[in-house]
Amino acid sequence: MGRQVSFGLWYDLRNPAPWSIPFEQLYGQVLDQIVEAERLGFDSVWLTEHHFCDDGYTPSPLVIAAAIGTRTQRLRIGTNLMVLPLHDPVRVAEDAATLSLLTGGRFDLGVGAGYRALEFREFGRELRYRPSLLEEGIALIRRAWAGESLEFRGKRFAHGDVRVMPTPQHLPKLYLGAMAEPAIDRAARIADGFLSTGGIGHDVYLERLAGHGRDPADGVIVAGHWAIIAPDPEREAATVGPHVLHQANQYIEWGAFGPPESVPRFPDAAAAIAQGLYELWDADTAVTELVGLLRKYPQIRDLHLWAQFPGEPVASGQRRIEYVAKHVLPRVRAAL
Repeated sequence: MGRQVSFGLWYDLRNPAPWSIPFEQLYGQVLDQIVEAERLGFDSVWLTEHHFCDDGYTPSPLVIAAAIGTRTQRLRIGTNLMVLPLHDPVRVAEDAATLSLLTGGRFDLGVGAGYRALEFREFGRELRYRPSLLEEGIALIRRAWAGESLEFRGKRFAHGDVRVMPTPQHLPKLYLGAMAEPAIDRAARIADGFLSTGGIGHDVYLERLAGHGRDPADGVIVAGHWAIIAPDPEREAATVGPHVLHQANQYIEWGAFGPPESVPRFPDAAAAIAQGLYELWDADTAVTELVGLLRKYPQIRDLHLWAQFPGEPVASGQRRIEYVAKHVLPRVRAAL
């Protein structure tokens, strides 16, 4: 029996000027694209979350996940990721359980600690409390899904002897995203798997699994990959370059890769692509690289790519999706 790896698409539904279109139009086009991606053979779709963004970066991924669930039959739907410390974890548990029930168990919850100071301030949270907000939140979600009493007195949350109903019939996986070593260690210790970004942290995760008495062979990596795959990748990079630059510099300004004052912005699209997380591949290169990566890390259970970059027309991203579905996925699956 060959190894089963899921391949998916990653969405943030950003809609920045000067390329913005009406959000109703964008959401409708994306839902249609996801339906077509399922037909083309993709296995999963992943949604991410931020708040108070001028470009409309997805603030409500669970609502969008429900919409995707009503339009698809087979795709697994997940979050990569939700910023759990900004939320009431019991409400997240309730919504995730409902999503699981509505989709026949096709939903998985990926969470992370977050990093953007503005979001924490506006939601009345403190960045310095991220570890306890995250760990207590995950503990409460697990209790809620199990139908156990939520009775709890922690540093950040307190609940009486109550239970969440309904519970999921098919228990969602609870994944944890991280890039810094202490956060990756937390994923190895308390999560069902590690949400990676651009290949960062795979070896650290496997080492930390062993350190916590867990067999690295049983580890689970859900890999958000930043490859741009097209027949002429250099030409594609020139086309999507302004959108890539917007994405890369926005993450830097928010603090995704360290304190914003100490991480330089990319001066242009070429620098963002050359020095960032992006890789430029045609189909042959993609097959070679992906098969090598998946053989090196058999723990990777899902690998997903950005469907399109901020402000890029959905039709433009669709061309890459169709190219990958036709020329990459069947060959990678056959090789595995």
